[in-house]
This record gives sequence, structure tokens and C-alpha cells, in this order.
Amino acid sequence: MSLQVEKMEHNMAKLTVEVPADELEKAIDGVYQKSKKKIAMPGFRKGKAPRHMIERMYGKGVFLEDAANALLPDAYAKAVEESELEIVSHPAIEVTQIEAGKPFVFVAEVAVKPDVTLGEYKGVEITKETVEVKDEEIEEELHKEQEKNSRLLAVEDRPAQDGDIVTMDYEGFIDGKSFPGAQGKDYPLMIGSGAFIPGFEEQLIGAKVDEPTEVNVTFPENYSNKELIGKDALFKCVVHKIEKKEVPELDDEFAMDVSEFDTLDEYKEDIKKNLLEKKEEEAKRKMGDDALGKIIEASQMDIPEPMIETQQAQLKDDFRARIESQGLTLDQYLAFSKMTMEELDKELKERALDSIQSRLVLEKIVEVENIQATQEQIDEEIQKTADMYRMDVDKVKEMVGDFEMEQMKKDLAVRQAVDLIVDAAKIA
Repeated sequence: MSLQVEKMEHNMAKLTVEVPADELEKAIDGVYQKSKKKIAMPGFRKGKAPRHMIERMYGKGVFLEDAANALLPDAYAKAVEESELEIVSHPAIEVTQIEAGKPFVFVAEVAVKPDVTLGEYKGVEITKETVEVKDEEIEEELHKEQEKNSRLLAVEDRPAQDGDIVTMDYEGFIDGKSFPGAQGKDYPLMIGSGAFIPGFEEQLIGAKVDEPTEVNVTFPENYSNKELIGKDALFKCVVHKIEKKEVPELDDEFAMDVSEFDTLDEYKEDIKKNLLEKKEEEAKRKMGDDALGKIIEASQMDIPEPMIETQQAQLKDDFRARIESQGLTLDQYLAFSKMTMEELDKELKERALDSIQSRLVLEKIVEVENIQATQEQIDEEIQKTADMYRMDVDKVKEMVGDFEMEQMKKDLAVRQAVDLIVDAAKIA
């Protein structure tokens, strides 16, 4: 394989790759061997037709496209390694020559990591936030812990009340006809949660087990299914079970059950300490973002568009995966949030650019300051990963490959760069 590298404007590069004719021939024959079993030709048993006969009938290029697809991944990977370029985008590939008996030639246009001309990064002026923990915040954390340790008790001596959890069947009707999406069986619903259409849950107050209950509602203006907006519906419901939530009392016994402390006061102090640490960490992050934003403004870098597009696509894939993990499609999310795909793409592109600028500037500071992760920091990071996934440290070490280790070192060095610019900043 031969390679020519042409550097272009705006941190783009063109890789012209030539794969020898004999390698193309091997790829073509490999495609023929895999494909011949599926090809039927008059006069030959299926899978027995010679290659030259198939090419005569279907054209000499019948196997070329698949051969090119077979050659491209390895050839491109070798070209990237040989080029010694730090490529930061997916390649735009154009095949310029593919013909049996001749070398296979393709061109890959790629974005290259841009260099950064740093502005002043020490002594930037930032504002330090005052951090405090209010009593209400401690109470909120206690309430969350109460909810986590609550239990459901069956109710048998009264109808449903506000705050109860009912398990019910329901079916909705508009103008006497059932409509799609308006049916549920053994559906759990907390009365007063606001999970259903406005007015629905309140009408379940007073419902008795196994007795039919009718609920009349009007679909609101912001309902996700636009065809139902403004329409009146009747829901026929049957409650099969009523339960009430019982939360534990906030006392010393509760503290002993949910924590390592013997008294509620000690538990509260620990909650306060943890909240304070989180707030201080968040304040430091904001200070770092503030300082970094000013350093970016004072720095210069020519970011190639394909680099932004690659990061944007990754952000979109990650966002889609998070939405789908919550049981929604991306289209459903956009409908609920009243956002168009164009607006989402614009927002993600802005975030991609911010992310790239931040990383480039911090990596340049790492380079200039010669910041390196220590073995102690690496060990601490591995320990955190082991704790997070409840794994043995040695097992985590076995799973960390060379690439992952290098990435870990880079990330740790970047964090130190953030600490450096915050520590060197002037507090307004």
C-alpha cells in the first residue's frame, strides 16, 4: 500500500491511498467465493458457476463494490497510522480507481486536530460563589430518604383518597367509541401525582374496589396527541386494589436504619456535610467554566467543520440513547418539548463547539505546563471505577487496555489543568 498526504486549509487533510492490484484481486476472489453459492446460472449447478462466466453474464464489475467495501476499513486504518496525523472526524471517502488488474485507489478527506494559540490563562478574573446549606435542603434530603424507605399498605375499609395508590383497569371512549392508547390493565396510579390528564385523578377519589367508576375529562391544549386536543372523553375504570403509603417517623431509630449514625442529629450533620461538599464542587466547576470561557475568548484556533459535525453526531446518538432508555423515541421527546429537529440539531452543534473549544484549550495548557497524571491519581481513578461498579480493583485493571489507560491519563491531566486555571485566577 502507498500513501500520499496533502495538508489543506482549515486543518483538513487529504489521504490518497493506493492498494496493490494483487490485493484487489484477492478481495474480488474472496467476494466471488462467498457469493457464488447464491448465484444460479443456466448449465451450472447452483454455486458451481466459474467466476469468469458470472462476470461475463453480469458484467466485469459485479464483485467490485463488495471488494472495495472489504478492502477499505483495513486500508484506511493503515493509512491513518502511517500518516501520523491526529484525525478528529469521520473520513469522506471517494473511490477514484477500481478496476480488475489495476491498483485500487481511494481518497479520504479528514479533519485534523487544530493547534491552539493560547491567550492569557493565568490570572483571569472570576467570581467566587458563596456556598451554604439551608435547613430546608436538609429536610428535603430527609424526605427523600423517608420516601425510599416507605412501604405500601393495603386499604380494605374505605374508598380511595388523595395520595392513595390505586391499581385499576381503564378504557377511554370519545363519542361512544374506544380509541387507541386509551386502555390500561392493572395500571398503578397515585392519586394526586398529576400523571394523568388534568381532572382524571380527582374523580377517582371515593372509588371502591371492584366497583365501576366513570371519569369525564377534556384533553388539554398541550396534549401530545394533537388529534385529541379539546375533545371530551369518558373513561370507564375499575379499581382492583387500593394502597396507602406509610413513611417512617423521623427519629433516632430511622437514622440507625438508614445510616451508620445512632442519632437523627448526627445523621443530619452528615447530610449537611455531603451537601456542602457537592455545592463546593459545583461552585468550583462553575468557576472553572467561567475562567475557561474567558481563556477561550482570548485564544485562537481554526476548528474544521467536520470535527464539529462528528462531535455533534456523537452527542445526538448519546441523547437518543438516553431518551430511549426512558421509553421514549426522539420524535416523541421533540413533540413533548415542542422542539423541532432543526432546533435540536442547532443546540447540539453549539454544545459540540463548546466542548471542542474547551478540550482543545485545556489540552494545550496540559502541553504547555507539562502536566502529567501521577500513578497515585491513576490508582484512585481505578478504585473509583471499581467502587462504582462494585468490582474487584484487580479485575478493573485487567479490563483497562492501552487505549483506555492513555485516555484516563489525558482526562486526569485535563482535570489538573482546570484546577490550575482556577487556582491562578483572580477572585472578583
